[in-house]
Amino acid sequence: MIALFDIGGTKTRIAVTTDFKKFGTTVVFDTPKRFSDALAMYASHLRELMRDGAITGAIVGIRGPLSTDKSTIVSETVLTDWVERQIQKEISLLCGEVPVYLENDTALVGLGEAHYGAGQGFNIMAYHTVSTGVGGVRIVHGAIDEAHTGFEPGKQIIDIDATVGKYGETTLEELISGAAIEKRFGKKPYEISQGDPVWDELAHHFAIGLKNTILYWSPDVIVLGGSMVVGVPRILLSDIDRHVRELMVGFPALPLLKDATLKNLGGLYGALVLGQKYFGEIPVKTTP
Repeated sequence: MIALFDIGGTKTRIAVTTDFKKFGTTVVFDTPKRFSDALAMYASHLRELMRDGAITGAIVGIRGPLSTDKSTIVSETVLTDWVERQIQKEISLLCGEVPVYLENDTALVGLGEAHYGAGQGFNIMAYHTVSTGVGGVRIVHGAIDEAHTGFEPGKQIIDIDATVGKYGETTLEELISGAAIEKRFGKKPYEISQGDPVWDELAHHFAIGLKNTILYWSPDVIVLGGSMVVGVPRILLSDIDRHVRELMVGFPALPLLKDATLKNLGGLYGALVLGQKYFGEIPVKTTP
């Protein structure tokens, strides 16, 4: 069996697969902020999952920029205690010293949407998520596009006058993320009614970022996910599309904009796809 991890800033999801086509029951729990607490919880859940057989490898999606060897995360605003911890090694030990591969969690969700969700059938797909933070990935011919360090579209500068940001500029993440909205209004985004004009304002800010995505990545389709986009209430797709078209007047062909369809399981579906790449087939655990 291959263990599949989707470690987000708010929730963690764990499942196992025996064929890289589907996964079993998903265990969902709050992501511990302390790394040691997370390891203890993972050990407990893995013991339950391993009752059906030995784990022979793992694919781990985790938020934050990864180190160049993809063994840990190098910076993080939510899981600060996880930074530069031996994440790959510790999860390998929990699973019985098996091969473990780390990938950015947003990249895995995008990969899942490209193969199982709204991005099926498109050669070049851009995926953006807006939840606690803002992330994204470019998928080309069904694979995560090559990159030197990864993709962080949420860090792009939208407001150079720094009406929100602290360091001389305001990023897209500081304008539209769930954490930014909570800081701005003093309440959770889901406590703001759908009829509030702020949702259309957020759609306009998001459209500015998506204009940059279109200009730099030139995708066939942009798939949008995350609780701020596919939750309730939400930044409406119709509003985002309207603002993008207003900003892109004069451009002959615009990519389709689509809502993500895999809900909270996109990362696990992406892990299935990545497992096929790294393992090819489910390895069998042998005893010496």
